[in-house]
Amino acid sequence: MKPFVLKRDDLIFLHRLIYKMRNPPTKFDEKAFIKKGRDYLFKYAEDNVGPLSPERRMFLKGLLIGIGALAVVSVLPVLGYLNQPEITLKDFPWMIVTDSNGNPIEASKLPVNNPAILVFQYPMQGDITFLINIGDKNGNPVAVPSTTVTIPENGATYTFPGGVGPNKSIVAYSAICQHLGCIPPEIHYYPPNLVQPNGPFPNYIPSDVYNIIVSQGINYGVIHCDCHGSTYDPYKGASVVTGPTVRPLPYVQLYWDPNTDYLYAVGMNPNAPVILGRSNDLSGFATLSSYDENTGCSKLLLQKGQTPTNCYTRLLTSFGNPFQQQG
Repeated sequence: MKPFVLKRDDLIFLHRLIYKMRNPPTKFDEKAFIKKGRDYLFKYAEDNVGPLSPERRMFLKGLLIGIGALAVVSVLPVLGYLNQPEITLKDFPWMIVTDSNGNPIEASKLPVNNPAILVFQYPMQGDITFLINIGDKNGNPVAVPSTTVTIPENGATYTFPGGVGPNKSIVAYSAICQHLGCIPPEIHYYPPNLVQPNGPFPNYIPSDVYNIIVSQGINYGVIHCDCHGSTYDPYKGASVVTGPTVRPLPYVQLYWDPNTDYLYAVGMNPNAPVILGRSNDLSGFATLSSYDENTGCSKLLLQKGQTPTNCYTRLLTSFGNPFQQQG
């Protein structure tokens, strides 16, 4: 029998599932679980965390079987064990954004309207964040202005400071949907030339959503989630275009050093929605491996050509280009 192995994405999924289990409005019904077994678990996970792919269903099934459970209820202590106490940072770290090899990203070389999914983790491990260089339909970078973002859930507002980089076109938003926590490739950026109705999964924008996008004059692409249809406008601080989400995507504040062309992730807005599944944006289950416990990764600018040894966050490209995956 193969050993039961937890992948990083599976662990993130479990953290979100456990958060929902303990949240009073979505509290997990242990009696129903004992009675109905995995069918209840599957339905609960799908209703509260998002659609279950065949691989995710196999993972949950493997969790129940692989731990040697004689009864389904015995999985509950295991899930509780995985739900380790949150770690809380004192302040937001300064993290230089690097490529997969650890070399600093140069903002001027970041492709405009890149259909490939580029994410980095910030401020904690598992907090995946889109890195997007926004452009028009002709592929020219577009300056993203500061704007006031409204949270439909409660009517509160906050200020999104706008884009950074040589053209002020680079932005960063949480890659975890604010509805039920779906992650790429189900949620991703649609460049303006690829915003089309009724495309194949994972690029499906329903006709009614597409019509809303057009009617609102959104010209610089959208971030859309195929799970349940939530849509966000990256040009306007990832504000909500269509539900069911009632919260915008939280943004990560970027800093661009014009002397080196390097990009840094430096903070988040406490008035914006928190990363889904977190008690606050400074809390998580593990710090990044490059986090410096001694300095807390305080502000530090690298020289051109200098390779960081700590306080960096690497771009993750494993999600690929969803538009090349369509049938």
